[in-house]
Amino acid sequence: MKTQVAIIGAGPAGLLLGHLLKAEGIDCVVVERQQPDYILGRIRAGVLEQITVGLMARLGLDGRLKAEGLVEEGFNLADGERLIRIDVANLTGKTVVVYGQTEITKDLMDAAPERGLPVIYGAEDVALFDIESDAPYVTYAVNGEAQRIDARFVIGCDGFHGPSRKAIPASVAREYERVYPFGWLGILADVPPCNPELIYANHERGFALASMRSHTRSRYYVDVALTEKVEDWSDERIWDELAVRLGPEAAAGMTRGPSIEKSIAPLRSYVFEPMRHGSLMLCGDSAHIVPPTGAKGLNLAASDVHYAAEALVAYFKRSDNDAVIGYSAKALARVWKSERFSWVLTKLMHRFPEDGPFERAMQVAELDYISSSVAAQTSIAENYVGLPV
Repeated sequence: MKTQVAIIGAGPAGLLLGHLLKAEGIDCVVVERQQPDYILGRIRAGVLEQITVGLMARLGLDGRLKAEGLVEEGFNLADGERLIRIDVANLTGKTVVVYGQTEITKDLMDAAPERGLPVIYGAEDVALFDIESDAPYVTYAVNGEAQRIDARFVIGCDGFHGPSRKAIPASVAREYERVYPFGWLGILADVPPCNPELIYANHERGFALASMRSHTRSRYYVDVALTEKVEDWSDERIWDELAVRLGPEAAAGMTRGPSIEKSIAPLRSYVFEPMRHGSLMLCGDSAHIVPPTGAKGLNLAASDVHYAAEALVAYFKRSDNDAVIGYSAKALARVWKSERFSWVLTKLMHRFPEDGPFERAMQVAELDYISSSVAAQTSIAENYVGLPV
């Protein structure tokens, strides 16, 4: 098979890029290791920045998003006693939208056949070759039968564990990583949210987050040691812990109910450079990971896709290679700013095992400063709603 662009990975990044390229008349194929049901079964974040909402609108695939998404004008930081509201709409003139990553993926997946975007599911043993040339190719197998795709560019949207990043020679690679000493224990339940806006809580017992997927479905988290096991946390124990950590105001509005999903997600900050090598470009989790504090993961993938699509359109439609050459630097400039924000918010709202009285006093001082400073709140709001692309 021959195509102009081979995309590895049919998560939201790969599908979004595929749709953007098809809309511009650029031939592309998406190759995915898993089956659709598995992809749609993964529970992921759901706070969308303007870049993600805008790309879905540009494609005309935002019907459900507009109908079901919850427009959020602010969010809250809690210190165990009070809620500090960050009025994002008034401070920036922008909003975010709560709409699950799974729903974005479903919208993109459902539209692929009618838009003529080929997606090959169940592709095993995916491998990349000749990425330093102008004629890279991808091999894989479906039902044991070997296949090959010849392309001009290969785009790796295959996540942290995929083969794309590993195809870049170690001699040119740089990796930056911070592994956190805790994970987030999440519970999903069909109960109304305790607050119409997200709450990030810093409590002496640890971090907690109250978020939602809809008016009737809530997503809560508490941070736990990496040694903890999901089976040791009954629903009742999680609800009790949330009630303490979120504080009395949030607890008063909390509705308890049986979980429909529970899991523990480890946290890390990770950046891989460069995000382009030869004819290979990386997008999303294949190049960077952020802790979920601040909800940047999917939105960073969307901005990568925006830059990659711009570069590929310039190449194929105007024979302009400059944007391809500059892709990595352009994408990384936004990646590092988002990594910084996620790191700062994680440090502010979590109790690290190595922290002592001084570090705790700094958190208290910072939260007190934020509560009374429009400048500090504006900085947080600008980063939360998404920096310009």
